[in-house]
Amino acid sequence: MLKQFKEFAFKGNLVDMAVGFILGAGFATVVKSLVSNVIMPPLGYVLGEVDFTKMKFSLKEGVSEVKNAEGVVTTPAVEEVAIFYGQFVTDAISFLMLAFVVFIIVKKVLEGKKKEEEAKPATPPRQEVLLEEILEALKK
Repeated sequence: MLKQFKEFAFKGNLVDMAVGFILGAGFATVVKSLVSNVIMPPLGYVLGEVDFTKMKFSLKEGVSEVKNAEGVVTTPAVEEVAIFYGQFVTDAISFLMLAFVVFIIVKKVLEGKKKEEEAKPATPPRQEVLLEEILEALKK
């Protein structure tokens, strides 16, 4: 069983796929940083100095805790409940950029494979070669 796992784990396709996942995760981090730190700030500035990370729709306002003169909490703190749609917009733009780049990469890889297949000379199957040799021998 260990031998079978070793064969499976070190097959070329699996190792290639693992490298692809690692590179994809790193690339996703770079794209997210690009969108959050390079694209969104100027876009927010152009739209009237909007900070997309702080754009939200509050469902319930938060309240700080209130203490009396003796330091006893009279009103406990209440957390704000909000929908942060600005962060969602930022993440959606990151996703679209990443999906577009992956689409282009996959398209180019598939085109390269197609060109490789077209460039290879079509060798007939071994059976056909043997049959042709037999036919040549019978003709003689």
